[in-house]
Amino acid sequence: MSAAEILVPGKAGEGEALVLTAPISFWGGVDPKTGRIADVRHPQNGEVISGRVLFLPGTIGSSSASAVLMELVHNGRAPAALVLHEPDAILLLGLIVAREMGWETPMAVQLGRGVFETYRGSAVKVDGDGVVIVA
Repeated sequence: MSAAEILVPGKAGEGEALVLTAPISFWGGVDPKTGRIADVRHPQNGEVISGRVLFLPGTIGSSSASAVLMELVHNGRAPAALVLHEPDAILLLGLIVAREMGWETPMAVQLGRGVFETYRGSAVKVDGDGVVIVA
C-alpha cells in the first residue's frame, strides 16, 4: 500500500497493473479507438491500457497527448487509473477537459517510480483518497 498524491481527481479505479518500462507518446503511441499501445518501438507494444491501472515512468511530449487521453475517456478505452512518477501537465489536461465535458474520468496520482515494480502483475486499486493498494 502506498499513499499517492492526487494529481487529477476522478473515479477510483481497479484493474490489472500495467507497469510500462519506457516512457510513451500518447500521440501516435496509443490508439484512442482500441486503447492498445501502437508504437512498434515501445517495449509493451500491443498491450491494452484500457481498464488497467497504468503506471507511467514518463511520457514523450506532444501537445496532442491530452487530446488522445480525452478520446480514450470519451471512447470508454481509458485506463482505470493513471499512476505517474511526476506530473505531466499536458497529458493530465486531457483528464481535466474530459471531466469538464461531464465524462467520467479516471483518477491520476503521483507515486515514486521506485515502487512501480512492486505492483507489476498484480490487481491494483487506486481508491478515492489516492491510496494505491494490491487488490
